[in-house]
Amino acid sequence: MLVLGIESSCDETGMALYSTSAGGALLAHALHSQVAMHQDYGGVVPELASRDHIRRVVPLLRKVLADSGRSLPEIDAVAYTQGPGLAGALLVGAAFAEALATALERPSIPVHHLEGHLLSPLLSRTPPRFPFVALLVSGGHSQLMRVTGVGEYELLGETLDDAAGEAFDKTAKLLGLGYPGGPALAELAERGRPDVVKLPRPLLKSGDLDFSFSGLKTAVLTKVRELPTIDEQQRADIARGFQDAIVEVLVSKALRAVATSGLKQLVVAGGVGANRELRRQLDARAGKARIAVFYPELEFCTDNGAMIALAGALRLQTAGDRGTAGNAAGAFQVRPRWPLHCI
Repeated sequence: MLVLGIESSCDETGMALYSTSAGGALLAHALHSQVAMHQDYGGVVPELASRDHIRRVVPLLRKVLADSGRSLPEIDAVAYTQGPGLAGALLVGAAFAEALATALERPSIPVHHLEGHLLSPLLSRTPPRFPFVALLVSGGHSQLMRVTGVGEYELLGETLDDAAGEAFDKTAKLLGLGYPGGPALAELAERGRPDVVKLPRPLLKSGDLDFSFSGLKTAVLTKVRELPTIDEQQRADIARGFQDAIVEVLVSKALRAVATSGLKQLVVAGGVGANRELRRQLDARAGKARIAVFYPELEFCTDNGAMIALAGALRLQTAGDRGTAGNAAGAFQVRPRWPLHCI
């Protein structure tokens, strides 16, 4: 089957074609990022994001069709992000997908955004095998899940307040960095000196698998206010101290989750999963514990259509999900808030 995937949950419009033939293959994918448009505002403006998705979906669809050498009638199913995300942005992708599926008389497959991230390492050259533990770390979510199969997810722990990516962005703003703040802070941290700025490790020894990062952000604010002036090296040292703290918590909790599960595979997905220091420390500590760690390719760490096409294809294959095509009422919905373990 040939599955079209559409992603529009926030500030990136993604489109991809995935074929289930010969073990599965990503035929083409295209992505438009709205980062430049939102930079002047220091964050995502939902109304602007929604309007931009409208402008991008048709050109991106034409591009993936041209790049793959396929035509619209060859598409067997249309998968799209139903949630979570910005309601207006989700509606653009959902409406386009449902209209296209209806016009082609093909099934539509609503996909959970985080399920797409969780399964994205399966697109890699060396994919994991079920079951495994997954660390989902993105701008809005920090969760640990036990993954038994497609659609079989058990929540092991989650953030009680700010997610890791959210903490990165807010701390970057405190340090006067631009949008998006997470990558800018990680780059600045590379010039920081280790152990010069010591910050707390929230819930590191709590005994559970939950996270909390709002206090860490507040600790950075306190450090900044204590300095009468702050030069570039001091900013880099604070960034280094912050990143070291958050990485230590993520690594320790993730490896504890794997150890208690009795499994030997860890999947790391989501935008923060591209962080070089997180990957370095995870690889080093997991190697000593003989735990295999899997990441998506860097281009699939952020939001993208490929992960949605893959998730839709796997749901068709393993769950017999025929989607919503043929709904007489033509109704559909988006789910801005949608816990992954409840799908």
